[in-house]
Formats: sequence, structure tokens, C-alpha cells
Amino acid sequence: MDDTQRTGWQKRILLFLTSQCITLFGSTLVQMALVWYATMQTSSGVWVAAFTVCSYLPQFLISFIGGVWADRYHRKKLIIGADLLIAFVTFVMVLAIPHISSEPALLGGLLVMSVIRSLGAGIQTPAVNAVIPQLVPEDQLMRYNGINATMQSIVNFAAPAAAGAVFAISTLRTTLMIDIVTAILGTGLLSCLALPKQNTSIEKASVFSDMKIGVKYAFADKLIGKLLIIYGLFTFFCVPAGYLAGLLVRRVFGDTYWYLTAVEVVGFAGMMAGGVIMSTWGGFKHRGKTLAVGLFAFGSFAIGMGFSKNFIFYLGLMVCYGVALTMVQTVITTMLQEKTDTSMQGRVFGLMSSLYSSCYPIGMALFGPLADTIPLKWIMVISGIALITVAGTAYCDRHLKFN
Repeated sequence: MDDTQRTGWQKRILLFLTSQCITLFGSTLVQMALVWYATMQTSSGVWVAAFTVCSYLPQFLISFIGGVWADRYHRKKLIIGADLLIAFVTFVMVLAIPHISSEPALLGGLLVMSVIRSLGAGIQTPAVNAVIPQLVPEDQLMRYNGINATMQSIVNFAAPAAAGAVFAISTLRTTLMIDIVTAILGTGLLSCLALPKQNTSIEKASVFSDMKIGVKYAFADKLIGKLLIIYGLFTFFCVPAGYLAGLLVRRVFGDTYWYLTAVEVVGFAGMMAGGVIMSTWGGFKHRGKTLAVGLFAFGSFAIGMGFSKNFIFYLGLMVCYGVALTMVQTVITTMLQEKTDTSMQGRVFGLMSSLYSSCYPIGMALFGPLADTIPLKWIMVISGIALITVAGTAYCDRHLKFN
């Protein structure tokens, strides 16, 4: 970033993050609404699973290609184009709903919409992560990734509550319209932002050749390759204590709406607190130490949650768990932004997005059924031990620079 780009960069990054949070709010609200609609209309695990798969699998398949495009083409245009694609297919569905009389046909149409929306997210996510280091000086990346994490946690906290409120007083079509409005607002804000010039003059081979180059680049660099592996393991092992938390609460503390709501609220509160901490503290001087401490804390809190018998104590651990989660995600993102060449950032973050959208459903597919045969608390404890082992390995790795 040169001196001319340093002038007013704080306003530019805040405008960019605000635009993305607006569109994220609409997308998260609709994603929650679709799963709830399928649950209420069918009470079928098959339909709920189908919507979950359609929300993640297409994103996994397209993310790495989206990363190649983020290196080849103007990132702002890719982000706006993906948002408008999502808004367009949602608008088509809004128009089509009154003309669909069969419930299975409606659910099928919503599944198709979910697939296209997921494809749009897979194109958008790598470009967003690659834009942040274009706007922020390297010495401020940790702070602004923390701010970004805080804003996203607020959105993820507010969107389900908003979806429930809208559903209670209105219809599915109205809920879908909210996403269209937020997409227009978010892309309108982003269109007013001028990004620094991006080098798109790389030799343009086939997309698959560029993907091979991206994989080779990522894993030829010992630091980048290990960060991506750690991120995949982290995503996989956070499933039991994170995404299956509601199941544990129902089995151990009781099947009450208040308990389930409290777990969601404090989890997102912890993530928000983690974002605030990272944006003000910035981590230890050496990034790798921050990563290892975050992983160790994350695993330790998962073990504590597995053994907890008191619900209030469990909620306290969940808050700390959310802080550690944001800490790990923020430092991995920052280290990748700092160490990846500008011309390769789209591909590296496309690979990172692919790891998330594959390791999360794989973890759900493994740990979900396993929790019906093995007590979930022991699965949480084992996953926590695995994360502590990853933390120890990371701490001892010379490539993560603890000197």
C-alpha cells in the first residue's frame, strides 16, 4: 500500500466491511428461514438435510474456481456480481411462489435457489478476503480482521432473531424480499468504493491450470500449507462442541427453548467479544503464538463443556469458547493475508473457503450419527484433546515463527 492509498483507508475499509455485513445479514436470514420452513412444513430430516447440503456443497465445488477469478478479475465487480446473482434468483423465486400450488414443487424450487445462492457465496467469499489486505496496511490487518469478526458475529446473532420475528408475522415471500433489499443496499455502498489497483495481468491459462498452480503455491510454502491444514482440522474438530451444542444441552440439561436460545446467544456473544479483543489487543507479537494459545484454549473449553454438569457454568465456558474460536479464525486469516502474494490471494482464500465448506459437513456427517451411539460429551472431550494436540504441534513448528 503506497502513501496515496494510506490516505483515508480507515473510511474505505469500514465502508467495505459495512457493505458486506448488510448483504451477510440478508443471506443469513434467508438461509435460516429456508431450513425453518422445511422443518415446519415437512418435519422431515431428509428435507432439512437436503437444504443443508445445498447450502454448502455448491460453495465447496465453486470456491476454488472463485479464488482463481478473484486473482484474474476485478474483485469488486466479482463481489457485486455474486450479490446481484443471489438477489436475482431470490427475486425470481418470490415471483414464482404464488404460481406453485404443490408443496414438493415449492420445496424443490427453494432447493434450486439454495444451490445458486451457495454458488454465489463461493464466488464472493474468496474475493472479500482478498480485498481486505488491499485496503488495510499490513500492520493493521489483525485489528481490522478482528473488527470484521465482531461485525459478522453481530450479524449472525441478529439474523436468526430477525428471521423468527419476520416469519411470525409475515410470509416466506416477505422474508425472501429482505435479502433482495439488503443486496441492493450492500452493493450500492460497495459501488461507491474505489479499490486500489489490482494486478490482473497474470498469464491466463485454463481455470484448472490456475487451480493447480494455486494448490502447488499454497503447499510449497510451508507456512501457508500448514495454516490451511490447521484451519481444516480446526473446522472439523469444532463440530462436536460448537455445532452439536444444542444436542448436548437437550440431552444433559433439558429440552427447553430457553436453554437452546441461551446457548446460541452466549455463543455469539463470545464471538463478538473475541472480535473486540482481537481488534484492540491484536494478539502476541508473534502470530504463531497467538494461534497456538487460541487452539489450546479452544480445545480446553471443549473438554470443560463435555464434563460440565451445571448449565450456568456451561454457558460461561461457551462464551470463552466463542472468544477462542474468533481468536483462531482471525489469526489464521491475518497470517494468510500477510504471507500470501497478492497475485495468489484469491486462490489461497478460495482453498480456505473450500476447506470450510467440506470439513464442516464431513464433521457433521461423522459426529452427528456417532453421537447416537457414543455419549456426546466423550466426543467433545476427544475433539478437545485433538485440538490441544494440534496446538502443541503448531507451537513446536519452526515455520510458524515463535523466535
